[in-house]
Amino acid sequence: MDFQLTEDQEALQEGLRSFCDGRVAVDQLPELEKSGGFDRDLWGDLAEMGVFGLRLPEAQGGVGLGNADGVLVFAELGRRLVPGPLVWSHLAAGLIDGAESGDCVVGGLDLPREDGPLLIEHLDHLDRVLILRPGGVFSLEPGELEGEAVGVPLDPLTPVHALRAVPQGERIAGAEEVAAIRLAGAALVSGQLLGIAEATLELSVEYAKTREQFDRPIGSFQSVKHILADMFVAQEVARAAVYAAGATLDDPEVGEVERAVSTAKAIAGENALKNCRACIQVHGGMGYTWEVPAHYYLKRTWVLESLFGTSEEHIERVAASVALRAKSDD
Repeated sequence: MDFQLTEDQEALQEGLRSFCDGRVAVDQLPELEKSGGFDRDLWGDLAEMGVFGLRLPEAQGGVGLGNADGVLVFAELGRRLVPGPLVWSHLAAGLIDGAESGDCVVGGLDLPREDGPLLIEHLDHLDRVLILRPGGVFSLEPGELEGEAVGVPLDPLTPVHALRAVPQGERIAGAEEVAAIRLAGAALVSGQLLGIAEATLELSVEYAKTREQFDRPIGSFQSVKHILADMFVAQEVARAAVYAAGATLDDPEVGEVERAVSTAKAIAGENALKNCRACIQVHGGMGYTWEVPAHYYLKRTWVLESLFGTSEEHIERVAASVALRAKSDD
C-alpha cells in the first residue's frame, strides 16, 4: 500500500492549510471562543472549498474524492481546531439537502444504545440533526430536542447541550448506511486527531527554539529533545494508521476495513493526547495558562476521542477482530 501523497493530494492539503492558517490562526482562537465556537461566514467559505461535499459524487453536486482525501482534509481542520459540527455536516452530504453547500448546518447523535448521557454539540447553530440508531438513520428539527446548555463545556469552542430525550424523527436511511457512516465518521475524526498531534508538535518545537534558560534555548537540552522526538514518533505512527484507514475504506480488498478504522481511531486518539500533554510540559508553567493555546488542543482531543467510539472501544474491536481471524486460521 503506497502512502505517498499524489500531486493533487499535496495541492489539496496545501490549499486547505493555507486557508486555515489565515482564517483560524492560533491567536484567533480566543475570539472564536467569544462567538460560541461558530462562524457562519467561515462555514460558508469551508463549503465553497468543498469540505462538506468532498466525498459526494460529482453527479450529486460534490467533489467526488475518496476517503484518503477526506482524512487529509480533516487533518488540516484538526490542525487549526476549526470549530463546528464539521464531521456531521460532511457525513450528511447526500442525505440532507443543503449540507454539502453549507446552507444547512447539520449536527448529530450516535446512539448505538440510548441508556447513556445524551449530549449534542452546537445545538443553537444547527438547521438539522442526524440520529444514528441500530435500525437506521433518522432526521429531525433541532427545535424538537429538549435540553439545557452545559454552562462550562469541556472544550470552550464546542458548546454542548444535555438532552432529556431524543424523539424518533424521520427515517431517511437503513441500518447499512448507519454502519458506513460510523466507519467514515471514525476515520474523519481520526484525521482531526492526527492534525492535533501535528500542531502540538509544531507549537512545542517553536517554543523550544525561542524559550531560553541559562542563556540557551531549551530545545538544546537533552530532556526536551527526547520529549520532542517522542512527539514526532507519535505523530508519524498516527499518520500511518490514519492514512491506512482512508486507503482501506477506498479499497477494501487491501485489508479489513473495520480493523483499519478502529486502529486509526485508537492510535490517533492516544497519540494526540500524548502530544497535547507533552506540549504543555514543554511550555512549563506557561502551558497551564490561558495565554498559551496548548489547552485548546488538549480539550478538543478529549471531545474528539469520544466521537464514534472511544479508544478503549476501538481497541476492543481490534482485539475481537484479531481473535476471530486467529480462530478462523486454526
